[in-house]
This record gives sequence, C-alpha cells and structure tokens, in this order.
Amino acid sequence: MELLQGARDKADLRIIKRFMAELSFDVLPLSENVGHRALVYVEEYGLSSGLRAADAIIAATAVENAMPLMTANVKHFRTVKDLELVVFKP
Repeated sequence: MELLQGARDKADLRIIKRFMAELSFDVLPLSENVGHRALVYVEEYGLSSGLRAADAIIAATAVENAMPLMTANVKHFRTVKDLELVVFKP
C-alpha cells in the first residue's frame, strides 16, 4: 500500500505493480490482529518516536507474520521491540 501511495502518476503505478509481480511479492492481509497490534504500537511509540498509523501497520504486519522488515527508514521503526529490522541504504 505504501509503495503504491508513492506513485506520482498512472505510469509510476504500473511500474510499481509490474515490479511487485515480477519479484513475486506476497500481499499480506490487514487482519484484525495486525490492526490491534498497530494500535498498540501507535499508543506505545507514537509520541516518543513519531510512529504514525501507516508505519505502525507495516511494523505490525511484519511482526504478526513473523517476518523481518526491510527498511531505509530506521528512525520510525527502531523502537518497536518485537520487530526484526533489516536496514538498507537506497
């Protein structure tokens, strides 16, 4: 969802969707457990680290699915205790 939101126009949107399809990305559901965990994260980390709803949903999805989160945006995620981060530089 966040990748698609970054599209500047329909051509970007097609490129992003093709990229995701070619690399066989799995789109994970926004489950009740993910939503609840995201709410907990916003309450716990929102004021101290600037964690917002979208990033909380991303973090919660990774944790609920027992997957690491690969990001270049360490600032918002580093305080989430349950989250395994894999940091990269774009």
